[in-house]
Amino acid sequence: MRLHGGFHSVGQGCSILKTTVFLDPAYVRIGNNVGFSTCTIIGHGGEVGVLNIAYNKILEAVGKVEIRDNCFIGYNATVMPNVTVGPNSIVAAGAVVTRDVPPGTIVAGVPARVIGNTEEYVAKLEKQTADLPWNDLLQERGPNFNPAYEPELVRRRVEHFYGVEAQPVVDSTLSICLDHVE
Repeated sequence: MRLHGGFHSVGQGCSILKTTVFLDPAYVRIGNNVGFSTCTIIGHGGEVGVLNIAYNKILEAVGKVEIRDNCFIGYNATVMPNVTVGPNSIVAAGAVVTRDVPPGTIVAGVPARVIGNTEEYVAKLEKQTADLPWNDLLQERGPNFNPAYEPELVRRRVEHFYGVEAQPVVDSTLSICLDHVE
């Protein structure tokens, strides 16, 4: 992505799904440790072409998008031009970000607004994780995904959620996308 993606810049340790859409990568600066789910990052207003013709004008609506260090952009979120997502922030699934996201916050909604604090969320998740029956595996595995641990993690999670051991799913119509680009 750094070499051929056309971005202004991309930091280290980023996870970008193939289904993420960057309409104007030249205007996008991505920090370190940034995760993108299937979302859209827009650097220009597509309405300008229509308005130029309709009003016989020469208009421009373009802007940079900066996603700072340690951010996550959720599923179906949209980040509009002239937006900076501050460090250590989360953009929730489905959010439409039209203004800067303050550092260390969680935003959600249309338009996106601050709904929480990342540090408080981390503390809440830490407490919840400590009580999970598979926490020992998480601690052994460490902070990153490791496919060697997945079968046992899935087995324990399913048993916890449903009270039964996980059974293999045999369904040719089932599709799971685990692809991502680093």
